[in-house]
Amino acid sequence: SRSAMDHQPKFFENLSGAGKAIAVLTSGGDAQGMNAAVRAVVRMGIYVNAKVYFIYEGYQGMVDGGDNIVEVSWESVSSILQVGGTVIGSARCKSFRTREGRLQAACNLVRRGITNLCVIGGDGSLTGANLFREEWSGLLEELAQKGKIDAEAVKKYAYLNIVGMVGSIDNDFCGTDMTIGTDSALHRIIEVVDAIMTTAQSHQRTFVLEVMGRHCGYLALVSALACGADWVFIPEYPPEEGWEDSMCVKLSENRARKKRLNIIIVAEGAIDCHNKPITSEKVKDLVVQRLGFDTRVTILGHVQRGGTPSAFDRILASRMGVEAVLALLEATPDTPACVVSLSGNQAVRLPLMECVQMTQEVQKAMDEGRFLEAVRLRGRSFENNLNTYKLLSHKKPDSELPKSNFNVAVLNVGAPAAGMNAAVRAAVRVGITEGHKIFAVIDGFEGFARGKIKEISWGDVGGWTGQGGSILGTKRTLPAKYLEKIADQMRTNNINALMVIGGFEAYLGLLELSAAREKYDEFCVPMVMVPATVSNNVPGSDFSIGADTALNTITDTCDRIKQSASGTKRRVFIIETMGGYCGYLANMGALAAGADAAYIFEEQFDIRELQANVEHLTEKMKTSIQRGLVLRNENCNENYTTDFIYQLYSEEGKGVFDCRKNVLGHMQQGGAPSPFDRNFGTKISAKAMQWISKKLKETYRKGKVFANTDDSVCLLGMRRRNLVFQPVAELKSETDFVHRIPKEQWWLKLRPLMKILAKYKTSYDVSDSGQLEHVAMLPKEAETGAI
Repeated sequence: SRSAMDHQPKFFENLSGAGKAIAVLTSGGDAQGMNAAVRAVVRMGIYVNAKVYFIYEGYQGMVDGGDNIVEVSWESVSSILQVGGTVIGSARCKSFRTREGRLQAACNLVRRGITNLCVIGGDGSLTGANLFREEWSGLLEELAQKGKIDAEAVKKYAYLNIVGMVGSIDNDFCGTDMTIGTDSALHRIIEVVDAIMTTAQSHQRTFVLEVMGRHCGYLALVSALACGADWVFIPEYPPEEGWEDSMCVKLSENRARKKRLNIIIVAEGAIDCHNKPITSEKVKDLVVQRLGFDTRVTILGHVQRGGTPSAFDRILASRMGVEAVLALLEATPDTPACVVSLSGNQAVRLPLMECVQMTQEVQKAMDEGRFLEAVRLRGRSFENNLNTYKLLSHKKPDSELPKSNFNVAVLNVGAPAAGMNAAVRAAVRVGITEGHKIFAVIDGFEGFARGKIKEISWGDVGGWTGQGGSILGTKRTLPAKYLEKIADQMRTNNINALMVIGGFEAYLGLLELSAAREKYDEFCVPMVMVPATVSNNVPGSDFSIGADTALNTITDTCDRIKQSASGTKRRVFIIETMGGYCGYLANMGALAAGADAAYIFEEQFDIRELQANVEHLTEKMKTSIQRGLVLRNENCNENYTTDFIYQLYSEEGKGVFDCRKNVLGHMQQGGAPSPFDRNFGTKISAKAMQWISKKLKETYRKGKVFANTDDSVCLLGMRRRNLVFQPVAELKSETDFVHRIPKEQWWLKLRPLMKILAKYKTSYDVSDSGQLEHVAMLPKEAETGAI
């Protein structure tokens, strides 16, 4: 069936919502990004000519009716993208749990002709929605019998369609890689941990941090990974008997190694293997009694739910909101209620009840003490996180480490990108665990040629995850002009493998080194590249380390600029972003900041388009939203420069709006890495080092390593849903070397999304969406790019 569909792409312009009414509600605990989802549902709904309603205060508002259910317009959702929580309110509702309450709710919906519901909430809210749908026809018959609605209405509104989106900071819902709000909650936690580290460092303190997660340890686990915590307690993976001793030994060992601080992270639902709670106070008392360390407890509480949503959550929620409307337009009485979610970076639809059942299975496994099963049911992303954490946090005594007698060099190449240091740390520690000696190269290929290379130990990379930029130092220089000297250094230091963390130059560098293999045997060793650049322009990977941090910087700045423009009224800002010829930052920044347009190199534009954008903004100034935001990639067009566009807009907008411009510049390369970049850098780099170990074993013959096939020079990238090793030689055909970008880029598919949400008529190919998948128990070896 799939191939038949492939021949005829499905375009969303052909789907109409005319005559349909969609209502959107948020329910359960709030989460950052819910507003972005609400905004996307409203605008997409109006775009396809459906009527869209807000239901205020969750299910309570549905039961109470009246002015809790209102039709909304395009402008109703303006300026909410950057607001945390939910602007339409959420309430715990007892009456909806009764049939009486649901009867009243059905009556309120039918009277307004609403038969399409979009529910944004946790698993409880979604289960409630499903029950409501199953009872719907019975409820209508009862209402008709009581004379509340006529028989005509029973026929006309016979079916209720439901699509769910999961908004929950705990990321506790099976079937979705990331729930809306999780990434933002991690941002809050990491900001706090970074701040606490400086004070703990000053006083040689131990800090016990309690994070949210009554039944799910995701936040605790990922924040422990992202800040290199000494110990973490989560409900899915209780510590073994006698953990008190091993934890104290670990803490005192770290102090002996001159580590001035200890951080212990506790999920609020943490338990021991007898299902007894482990509280942060208990952990603190233990450390004080056994070790006498100066120890403090910090409970983060509702800070984690607050604040502005991260760029990731805004894009996730916007994509989900649009997908939810598509799912409602295509729903039939026979399709099960579904949730829209993300797998890797693909939008998928899953049957709601399958996800709920799987989520309940995890809880059951935990209650019954089947903890390994619980971790497996959480999904491969959770399992990966746990395994990586275990790998990186505890150094085995030297006597227990294998001795491989291999030397591996690690270097950074290209421009600095936040998360590079997390990648170096993971590479060093995994390498040491695998028994190799790890050498750090200072200042890229240039430093390599000059012999700036030294062995690096486990302790040397402590505390690196949270540091921005590149501690090793990085240069854009390519190796071609230093081949002789680099080969000398590799021979002198007996380097058996190379790991390069960097951007497009790192990719070019590996191509040059593999071409030089004919002349120099020294380069006949396994080499791997991990993509790290803010531009996200490396072929073979959908994401690169550093792009998420840059995107957050752009989004934060745009938020402030929008605020300034709103205050002044009738002002349009033109903002120039980095990225070389790659429009990723401009396009995704525009989506996350709610911009009116983004000019990028990949999509040619001419003076007519610029004119159309000016007219669009002129129309917008007549509404209640009197401000505009336009992003421009630095190299999108050599003649239509930022100044040119600024002057054109200023002239054409005379008397209607005035214009300002802002070049963001190098602030996009700096700053502390976001949780996503820390985590992505850590996991992808650990995997790359494991690949090196495997290749070293395969290519070791007669006392030396000799590797000269294409598959021994690889780039590790994330493709759709998987992390894959690809020979750089095979990526050549996918690369536009003149403009230093991949020929095909996945995010261009999201370009229409930005235009739709900014009220432009556009064509949108939705062939990819609409396949209802099933929640699979994934096989052990499946690796995901899920972070």
